Amino acid sequence: MKQINPNIKNRMRSQLCIMHYALCIAAASLLLASCSDDFLEVKNPTGEPLEEYYTTEETLNEALTSAYAPLHWPDWDGSAYNDLTVDGEIMGDDFWVGGSNATDNEHWHKLFNFEGNGNQTLATLWGDFYSGIKRCNDAIKYAGWPGNASDSFRRSMEMQARLLRVYYYNILWHYYGNVPFYLENLALPYTAPQLQADEIYNLLLPELEEIIASNVLPMRWEAAESGRVSQAFAHMLYAEMVMYQNDSARYPQALSYMKAIIGDSSYSLNPDFADLWSENGEWCAESIFEINYNDDQAQRNWDTSMAAGGTVFPTLCSPNGWGGGEGWDSGNDGWGFLPCKVETYNMYAENDKRRDVTVWDVRGYTYTERYQDTHLWHGKYRPQSDNNKDCPTSKNLNYNNNKRIYRYAETLLNAAELLLQTGGSASEAAGYVNQVRERAGLAALNNVSIDDIYTERHLEFCGEGKRYFDLVRAEGISGATQKASTVLVPDSYGYRTNSWTPSKKHIPLAQSELDADPTLVQNNY
Repeated sequence: MKQINPNIKNRMRSQLCIMHYALCIAAASLLLASCSDDFLEVKNPTGEPLEEYYTTEETLNEALTSAYAPLHWPDWDGSAYNDLTVDGEIMGDDFWVGGSNATDNEHWHKLFNFEGNGNQTLATLWGDFYSGIKRCNDAIKYAGWPGNASDSFRRSMEMQARLLRVYYYNILWHYYGNVPFYLENLALPYTAPQLQADEIYNLLLPELEEIIASNVLPMRWEAAESGRVSQAFAHMLYAEMVMYQNDSARYPQALSYMKAIIGDSSYSLNPDFADLWSENGEWCAESIFEINYNDDQAQRNWDTSMAAGGTVFPTLCSPNGWGGGEGWDSGNDGWGFLPCKVETYNMYAENDKRRDVTVWDVRGYTYTERYQDTHLWHGKYRPQSDNNKDCPTSKNLNYNNNKRIYRYAETLLNAAELLLQTGGSASEAAGYVNQVRERAGLAALNNVSIDDIYTERHLEFCGEGKRYFDLVRAEGISGATQKASTVLVPDSYGYRTNSWTPSKKHIPLAQSELDADPTLVQNNY
């Protein structure tokens, strides 16, 4: 049985109606010329003032659920397809962009070739996650109001919302770098100072450290609450941010957090790598955090893109005109994005169990070929008819594949890398790496280097949206040869004609945001 929290999804449906006003103030810099002041006032549909509505655990949980909702939006929010896995992979070295041609979702093709601009960038991520930040701020405020909810519930609600807020800022920080920052919701004219990326980091890390030190959140939630952020999620987010920043002063603390997860009996590698990506594998012992998607009773449809339901990602990254087979019935419609490079398939050893899970090889099938087609596709989230069979609305939009964000395998490889970075034993680091390798059917290593760990990360997390950011952070790692500047260079096919440079670390801000707030400064992309 799929271990998800149905209450979270049911509450999300009602809360998306209660909290719809947040969509209008999604971005910190948006001036809202089209919205009246009346629209910006939060009005509870039942009529009573908000101070009287948000007084119980049930209603407070509605506000908290609303703060979780934007996690689901990037794959398609009604304006653009910006699935975070695709966004991360198209700038890396394992997949082509695909689609019908080079102008299909042109912003992906531009970013793939490191020539994005204000009109061809990941514009909707800005609105999606600033909307999430706004909702987190609301939840934090409501948690402090008097009412009937217990102190322990309020404290947990506050820490979940604060941790989610750090996560939303973390995504904006990764992609845009220099962004507006605020911890309390804005008043007219709804603008906040744009801070430099290092300033954002220096504000978020103390906030994250305080959340972790509170020890309010459990290391792992009970199965019925799967989908909530946890202490282990906070540990992984901390390590991700510290390692991306190359903040060596915080490496020992990050390592201690990885060892805390390793020492917790509720986390371990799933024995079968293939099963990890099945419905049965969702929220298994390896899962630290997933974004829940469900096809049952899905309300998401073409005119309700932000309603609860499934994900469009398997439709995005699969072959067009499929005639049937491989568990996917004929008549299903894939859109041909993110075809896998032949070189990616070939980087795996024949006996590596991850290869045929990571890469869906359909070179023996005939279908409608699209741009950059290789007959190799994203395997971890590949479409299967069983995964949207219960959907009452558009099946294309509602596959039930949960999106894996943090896995225990990453904990092990983080620990190995941090050990080497802090002068630890290469053989001890190898012990962590070998757990991952042995599950894949590969021989153990006696010692490991930074390059060994990077290679293992490449093989283990291929197609999960992590590779590009690994290559970028490797620019600051001594001993790493797999760097953005050496790997992300023109290819022999003529698809990528530009090279990555340090100025490409942060993608362009959307021109619409620059127009809305003239104080914003465009990234030097």
